[in-house]
Amino acid sequence: MREVEILVKVLDSKQKALRLLKKLKFKGAIKILDTYYYDPRRKNLQILNKRYPKEWFRIRNKENKVYIAYKKDYLNKGKWLYSDEYETEVKNTKIIKKIISSLGLKKFFQIDNIKYTYLTKDYEVVLEDVNELGLFLEVEKLNVKDSDNIIKIRKSIDKFIDRLGINVSSELHIGKPEMMLKSKSLNTKQISSMER
Repeated sequence: MREVEILVKVLDSKQKALRLLKKLKFKGAIKILDTYYYDPRRKNLQILNKRYPKEWFRIRNKENKVYIAYKKDYLNKGKWLYSDEYETEVKNTKIIKKIISSLGLKKFFQIDNIKYTYLTKDYEVVLEDVNELGLFLEVEKLNVKDSDNIIKIRKSIDKFIDRLGINVSSELHIGKPEMMLKSKSLNTKQISSMER
């Protein structure tokens, strides 16, 4: 599924942001734990030359359910443009962890957050309170087709964010996995030592 979204840091307080989002349809607040993995044998799932991976594999724990996802990022002039994401629910957590281990994937890091999700006709709006990283707003365009103009969609998301009235940073152009790696200053040597 094509994922076109914009992620910004929220500069207002959480309470103010939640108050400003009340005009949208509230879907609920949920705690999510994402565990990311890297592959010591496949370059597309590693940090190479101090560059973040363009592909990610994760396990997501959400509302007593478990999902696996594979995500491939597409960049334009070094900045994130959109992703193709493939996610499915997993019924047996022990088996999927055994499969991951058998494939040689290694645990990278975890992202623990609470997501407050809102919907409009065109967008999913998520206020995310992320442990170790802070407060973010992520707005994703719903029902994007392969033939849609990504640049136009991103401009419409940007205008929508402005209309919300929340004080935010400019677009971050990286995701939470990249921010977590940056915050932990993980480099190739540290990752290699994690394999032992």
